Amino acid sequence: MPNTNHASCDGRGVYVYDLPSKFNKDLIGQCGDMMPWTDFCKYFNNEALGEPIANLGKGWYHTHQYSLEPIFHSRILSHPCRVYNESEAKLFYVPYYGGLDILRWHFKNVSDDVKDALAMDLMKWLEHRRPWVQNSGTDHVFVLGKISWDFRRKNYTSWGTRFLELEQMQNPIKLLIERQPWEVNDIAIPHPTFFHPHSDDDIVAWQQKIIETTRKNLVSFAGAARPDQPESIRSTLINQCTSTSSDKCQFLDCKSGGCNQPESVTKLFLESEFCLQPPGDSPTRKSVFDSLVSGCIPVLFDPFTAYYQYPWHLPEDHGKYSVFIDQEEVRQMKVNVVGRLSSISARERDDMRRYIVYELLPGLVYGDSSCRFQKFQDAFSITVNTLLERVSKMQ
Repeated sequence: MPNTNHASCDGRGVYVYDLPSKFNKDLIGQCGDMMPWTDFCKYFNNEALGEPIANLGKGWYHTHQYSLEPIFHSRILSHPCRVYNESEAKLFYVPYYGGLDILRWHFKNVSDDVKDALAMDLMKWLEHRRPWVQNSGTDHVFVLGKISWDFRRKNYTSWGTRFLELEQMQNPIKLLIERQPWEVNDIAIPHPTFFHPHSDDDIVAWQQKIIETTRKNLVSFAGAARPDQPESIRSTLINQCTSTSSDKCQFLDCKSGGCNQPESVTKLFLESEFCLQPPGDSPTRKSVFDSLVSGCIPVLFDPFTAYYQYPWHLPEDHGKYSVFIDQEEVRQMKVNVVGRLSSISARERDDMRRYIVYELLPGLVYGDSSCRFQKFQDAFSITVNTLLERVSKMQ
């Protein structure tokens, strides 16, 4: 992947709005009361990367899957193309932590008006800003660390906010961890993983470790059954996995807290050839990126898990980095997944892994807040460069 980290900033200015703190930093201040069973505060240490994980080495942190907003904000504040004069800007970034805004209301009994209040305040604030009015928001970008569905509340449900249903929000570009594929201005970008390299050397060292690690499991699945979702294929996959020998398939049960330790999940994925990635509550899974970053070939069962999601970070030819098995075949017991994967030759597996490790991996991780890459583009650099190209074409 060519490095354009240091592409000229001529005509590529990025303006970061200095929003009132209630739209971002104050939300982080509510970390202790965000969800009833989790204290989020530890996840916002180290510029929202979380606590370092010494056992995994340099650049590894206990990062929460919903930390994208502060991670992105921290990086863009030091972007070389950042400008402080609105008239020099090509792209306007609005650092509203919409995912954290809605997360605090998910499990509280509050009215829809309360859930929508901060987003509505933001719209009023933007309506008094000349750049927003000038191009009707088309050159503005929002980064939202939750799935699109959480911002598209319908009349028949009380879940989430109406933020992305607002008329004012149709023109801006929305970067999310999961998009609505039919919404042209929704773009999905990678979930944050646990790996946040500081330099090219950190990436190269990890690539070497992946290639050198012995993969003693053919298949692994880190997840939990969904007994309340009759259409879920997870129970079938768990049964197929646990009814074969342990070197063929390893199951890590997330229901008993087995997935709360990044070390356990990363070790499992490092030692596995294939990682099963069935949909959960929504089609996408952070685990897809955890598996790719460990060189484990993801096995997908729903095209919406990745293929229609990440056009800037994953290639159209999904056979280069993943295996697809239709979930309908699994549901109807027409396929034994472990058996199907056993038929893929060692040569094919090695080719896919090398492609994942050397072509994709650098562009799937978010470097730390002071990272310096010469050789590689990380997920953040790819995102900002592609945004600037897109906005330039529109103008």
